[in-house]
Amino acid sequence: MGEKILVAFDDSENAMRAVGYIARTLTKEHRIMLFSVIPDTAALCDMNSPSLTSYFVEKQAIFCGLEDQKKELIDEAMHKAKELLLTAGFEEKNITLKIQTKKKGVVRDIIEEARSGHTTIVLGRRGLSGVKEFILGSVSQKVLHLARDISVIVVE
Repeated sequence: MGEKILVAFDDSENAMRAVGYIARTLTKEHRIMLFSVIPDTAALCDMNSPSLTSYFVEKQAIFCGLEDQKKELIDEAMHKAKELLLTAGFEEKNITLKIQTKKKGVVRDIIEEARSGHTTIVLGRRGLSGVKEFILGSVSQKVLHLARDISVIVVE
């Protein structure tokens, strides 16, 4: 049985490039988990306090609807990625899809999930400009910095 690979996944082109890299280069015995961390907006969406500004209350339903749409987009993208892996010859039993609500932070949640038995994290490089990346950092940079005893592959 192959090693467990965690793919830090969202609905971006970078994430799909990472899945394409796996499909082209890894053996079909590897076990692949497509893992996505989404914001926890449930508390915000359920908030009903007199202290909220009228503007927020007015836009709250729209905001919460967008989060539901984001979940649907990620789910759809994950199924496309799974199809790509199946077409490349990976067995369905070796492909797992997991969407998790953010607990500690996107990067920390990725690292924590990877430490549950994965040997490698694969993720796409974020497409920030050099200046923005220097100031803000990126998920891939932070994963590289925090991952210990886990290999990290960043796909361009």
